[in-house]
Amino acid sequence: MRGSDAMRVIGAALLAAMLSTPLQARAELLWNWSYSGAGIAASGTFTTGETPDGSGFYAITGITGTRNGIAITALQPTGTAIPGNAPFAVDNLVRTTRPQLSTHGIGFAMADGTYANPFFADFLPTPGYLEFRSVPPFSNGVGNGNTELPIAFSAAIVETPVPAPAALGLLLAGLAGLVVARRRAA
Repeated sequence: MRGSDAMRVIGAALLAAMLSTPLQARAELLWNWSYSGAGIAASGTFTTGETPDGSGFYAITGITGTRNGIAITALQPTGTAIPGNAPFAVDNLVRTTRPQLSTHGIGFAMADGTYANPFFADFLPTPGYLEFRSVPPFSNGVGNGNTELPIAFSAAIVETPVPAPAALGLLLAGLAGLVVARRRAA
């Protein structure tokens, strides 16, 4: 078998494999989020699972953004409290309907060593969103630099699932193989 024939066979095989493999959707959604309050401005993006739970909440798996110009560096692990806010563990859930955050809220760390936990405060006379912010040295509760202030929170899905990178790679490899084989044959 000549080299161009071999390339044609390889390209056709890759293309056939790609066409026989269903394109799997990446199981995540991309959201834009923001919140603000007196002296507070936070915004960014987060990723969630593709499917909500029975209450319509999506599990947040990643977060980026800033709070008052300070970069957000990490999502607080679900089931743990941000430093200085024990025993109030975050659940990192969001939904498209109101209230968008649960009573446990989202937790995240920032580049300056502080942490924030925006959440839905159903215990207020008029339920609404609050942000608990903790600063080192960490002590539980408001005071010693820790604050709990009212905020306005919003989030919206901006990107739906896309084909998995592996399936797209297989498609591109098959097409590239056919192009190479065609050029060598010419």
